[in-house]
Amino acid sequence: MKTIAGLVGLTALAVTLSPAVAHAQDADCYDTTAALTVEEQRLDDVLVVGGPAVGPSLVKLAGFDGRVADFTAKLCRQVLPRQAQQFVEREGNALWKAAVARAQSTTPQAHDTYDDRPLYWARLQLSSALRQWKPRFTLSPHDRATLIQKFDWASRGLSDTKFPAKPGVRKIAVTGFDPFQLTGVNVRRANPAGAAALQLDGREIDTPTGKVVLQAAVLPVLWGAFDEGVVEQFYGTALQQKPDAFVTISQGRPGRFDVERWAARWRGGFADNNNVGSYGSVPNAPGWPQPTDEFIETSLPFQKMIDAGTGPFAVNHNLAFCEWVVVGSQQSCRTDQPTPGRVAASGGGGDYLSNESMYRANRLRIGYGATNVLGGHLHTPVLGQPADPAALTDAAFEKQRRDIADQVKALVSVV
Repeated sequence: MKTIAGLVGLTALAVTLSPAVAHAQDADCYDTTAALTVEEQRLDDVLVVGGPAVGPSLVKLAGFDGRVADFTAKLCRQVLPRQAQQFVEREGNALWKAAVARAQSTTPQAHDTYDDRPLYWARLQLSSALRQWKPRFTLSPHDRATLIQKFDWASRGLSDTKFPAKPGVRKIAVTGFDPFQLTGVNVRRANPAGAAALQLDGREIDTPTGKVVLQAAVLPVLWGAFDEGVVEQFYGTALQQKPDAFVTISQGRPGRFDVERWAARWRGGFADNNNVGSYGSVPNAPGWPQPTDEFIETSLPFQKMIDAGTGPFAVNHNLAFCEWVVVGSQQSCRTDQPTPGRVAASGGGGDYLSNESMYRANRLRIGYGATNVLGGHLHTPVLGQPADPAALTDAAFEKQRRDIADQVKALVSVV
């Protein structure tokens, strides 16, 4: 049975005391008794008793298993702290670029190119290796956490955010999310928002009003990473390049897209991918502008997005929000306007990390006075799972993910 404990470092990490190593490791280079996060321990999870582990199987299907083996071997050869830092950043960025190249490949692949899960599980294999690595030099818990963060952020697209210098081209920054709620057979879940981000990164799209170029990243489903400023790091770097729009994207409700009207400055406490909850007002990210708005309204052209006829899913402008009448005990939920002076309780996207991605990205935009930059959140339809509970994929599952991701591409190009 998994238990949660605290680990001191850049992130307050949920860890377990029984390591789940899903790849071969050199006993002289790796301490397999070192605690892994709850998220990393899912690398051992299976769909049927005695069956193969889901995460590593998906990594192999996408052809990323060789990259994992190469990383774990090369990590053992790092002999200097600075060398190790450069190595993990370089390898993280290379993993991201490989995932984007595979997602956007026009060459037939053995496994569905729209599958976002191989990147997620390969990242966890490599972060678990970093967590259990025994370097030849002294590595404090803080320095190890720094190495893991640098690798993680690079593998999410945060080191690959440069827009091309082309005049007259609209520049849009977007983020998706990792898979989440991965207990039991749900360990095979995908996230269409993450799949869409991989399809969009670096794309140049022709539209009736001109070219649109996109930079994308995939956000973690972790409160601690949000506290460290992962959202601000991506969108702050984008702001330096004078973009035209921000679109945070996540998985939302069955059967429809929602352009959310309001983002709220509140966390509802729901557990993240490390089984850690967080409740209360959205905290500041150190080093970034922090306006105190309780609610932030979208400035995306929602009616234009609705009228574009992108199909096959309906597109809705969601007006809902909730505010605290008495903080912690009584809410008022409506579709008009928030009451001045009241504390936010939830936005149209709820009170989880999707709402917070919209809030943080647009708080940053407002903090820098970039009011000419459009900003808002797009919720995708919920992606189902393969019909056979023992299957990693099937044709209907792949088609639904592709339909959602392609409609995201069409909707973002309308912004």
